[in-house]
Amino acid sequence: MGLLSQGSPLNWEETKKHADHIRAHGIIQFVNIYNKLKDRQKDVLKWGDEVEYMLVELDDKDEKVRLSLNASDVLDTLQGQGEKINPNHPTLWRPEYGSYMIEGTPGQPYGGTMSEFNTVEGNMGKRRREASSILNQNEILCTITSFPRLGCPGFTNPEYPPTPVESGVSKSLFFPDEAINIHPRFSTLTRNIRHRRGEKVTVNVPTGLFSTGSKSTCWVSVFRDKCTPSPFVEEFPEDDGESARAALPDHIYMDAMGFGMGNCCLQVTFQACSIDEARYLYDQLATFCPIVMALSAASPFYRGHVSDIDCRWGVISASVDDRTREERGLEALKNNKYRIFKSRYDSIDSYLSKCGEKYNDIDLTIDESIYQQLLGAGIDKLLAQHIAHLFIRDPLCTYKEKLNQDDENESDHFENLQSTNWQTMRFKPPPPNSDIGWRVEFRPMEVQLTDFENAAYVVFVVLLTRVILSYKLDFLIPLSKVDENMKVAQKRNAVQEGLFYFRKDIFKSCNPGLDSASSAQNGLETDCTNEDYTLMSIDTIINGKDGVFQGLIPILNCYLENMEVDVDTRCTILNYLKLIKKRASGELMTMAKWMRDFVAKHPEYKQDSVITDKINYDFIVRCDKIAKGEEQCPELIGKPVNKFK
Repeated sequence: MGLLSQGSPLNWEETKKHADHIRAHGIIQFVNIYNKLKDRQKDVLKWGDEVEYMLVELDDKDEKVRLSLNASDVLDTLQGQGEKINPNHPTLWRPEYGSYMIEGTPGQPYGGTMSEFNTVEGNMGKRRREASSILNQNEILCTITSFPRLGCPGFTNPEYPPTPVESGVSKSLFFPDEAINIHPRFSTLTRNIRHRRGEKVTVNVPTGLFSTGSKSTCWVSVFRDKCTPSPFVEEFPEDDGESARAALPDHIYMDAMGFGMGNCCLQVTFQACSIDEARYLYDQLATFCPIVMALSAASPFYRGHVSDIDCRWGVISASVDDRTREERGLEALKNNKYRIFKSRYDSIDSYLSKCGEKYNDIDLTIDESIYQQLLGAGIDKLLAQHIAHLFIRDPLCTYKEKLNQDDENESDHFENLQSTNWQTMRFKPPPPNSDIGWRVEFRPMEVQLTDFENAAYVVFVVLLTRVILSYKLDFLIPLSKVDENMKVAQKRNAVQEGLFYFRKDIFKSCNPGLDSASSAQNGLETDCTNEDYTLMSIDTIINGKDGVFQGLIPILNCYLENMEVDVDTRCTILNYLKLIKKRASGELMTMAKWMRDFVAKHPEYKQDSVITDKINYDFIVRCDKIAKGEEQCPELIGKPVNKFK
């Protein structure tokens, strides 16, 4: 997760004093990287995935499950028996926000050959076995996006009370500080976000199993089942009044960064051949973020309640929202502050390629002086405004030992801001003095229950990049429509019920030269019109519909038929695409739909939107058996051929 420097972290008041210094040198570092590497070409197409895991302890006697807070020990052991003794070890392990979380990646990036797709699931399986082999008795490794009873009394082992007083890191009524990873970055981020904001973070989630969906990306309402109290209102005995003012009726209230960053996800990073290709991929993949997020929906439960959303995105966005009341538009601006329209964890705000420029229809708040500095350094308008927009934020985690850096050979000040702008896509410049090229990171996916599913989603997205680059496809639509898609994607059962804006003619590829020169001479209209895109279901987007859209799966199959692919790899890929195809059509459930169905049918569920310890225990036990292949789940996964047993 982001920049994991070592040192003495500064509190918010100290960090604020150095914010301008960090921004100024971060820009210098970026300019140095850009000037050195802007013409770098012919990097190999490489990519890798990141899977986040939860450590869970089963109490079979009392039929309870708790999050096990020993991730640091597990991580030390994994690194000690892996990368620290063998730099070519096939797996790498890193810390994550929760002290019950770890992140696993392949030891080396995958390459550009098709046969690499046949090794992804095997490597994920190796990670799962590696970590599982060193866990304590009754501990298991789970790839679930959200732990259903996160924040409920006794949800951790060891059990700790929350620390709602001012001395607490998050000041949460529900999430103990001990559940935060011991690396100083994580507690410092948590405390400094709260101090910069001037109050605790606020997450309100609508509850529900079958109701119509949330009204915005930041509110999570409770599901209104037959026996759910109306209005659904909670009392907070330990509250000093702040939470009571922030909590909304009929919503699940949460008050800590851990409720967002304490969830798990699945991400993919791609190395492009050049900076231009990276910018092109960044833009094209941005349009897929809401589509793939809805397809991977896996988080309908929060703080022991059934919610009316299926994805974590709005929850995590609100959980790290450090904007002040002025920046959020709740009070008049003062002291030359900006009006900032989104949390620093949200969808992208501008395309980076020349082809995307005409679709940048979102108001973009930028630091004007940084923008002019970048233009003066020879950086084009689109990239300059992207960086100037990221740098309207303050640094959140600064180390005393890292204040003064060698701007020619270090980039920590740039990464300080870059790594705490958590957007759907991330454009990643090469680190100084490395053989790593220009990269993009695809960030919206929810983690799935099994290695098969996670491999399927990863391979699907990687194949999309290959098809986009090979066929020079153009999926761009106005960015405001992508934002609307993001809101739809989080709603309950968006895969089946949601409609998404999508481009109709993707083979009419952009010609930047024509757009910038000939169109001006000939009076051609370059702005996107409503005729270029239309509302489609995910089934139409993925599987196609006659007269509307040819479908991504048929395009991928066409691409595969023209490639030299061995039979074994082709079988693997088709198995993965079948999962995506059937999830899109509704023949198979999303993880979120399956979770709702499990709770609704549980004999202890009282139709009151509450997930009890017993329900949670049975759910996690079932998940574990499915992940290990001990039980089949055809309604979720179908009947794939498992070659890795």
